[in-house]
Amino acid sequence: MEEFTCIICPNGCKIKVEKIEDGFKVEGNICKRGYEFAINEMTNPKRSLCTTVKTSYKDFPRLPVKTDREIPKDMIFKVMEEINKINLTHMVKSNDIIIENVLGTGANIVSTCDMELIFKEE
Repeated sequence: MEEFTCIICPNGCKIKVEKIEDGFKVEGNICKRGYEFAINEMTNPKRSLCTTVKTSYKDFPRLPVKTDREIPKDMIFKVMEEINKINLTHMVKSNDIIIENVLGTGANIVSTCDMELIFKEE
């Protein structure tokens, strides 16, 4: 039996999941989304990733980025290795793709802010 906290909504249900002959037995979830999260967590756990990339701008050394969809949990460190190779040398806007289809996951690494707006504010 596995136990974990559901991260889908603010309830933070304490879920217990047990593999049974014809599937899974899930306890502790308040909603249907918790049940689905529990099954996915046992069969194919995924996460969103939020981090930063380096830039060549002295006054803006790091740019916040995120995945535009969830990636397999076991690929987070490999994806971070790819992200850490980046050094942006040009201005980007919010939602611009920094890395397309990172490591074949189907997820893009996208900017979460508009660099030009930040520079205009200063």
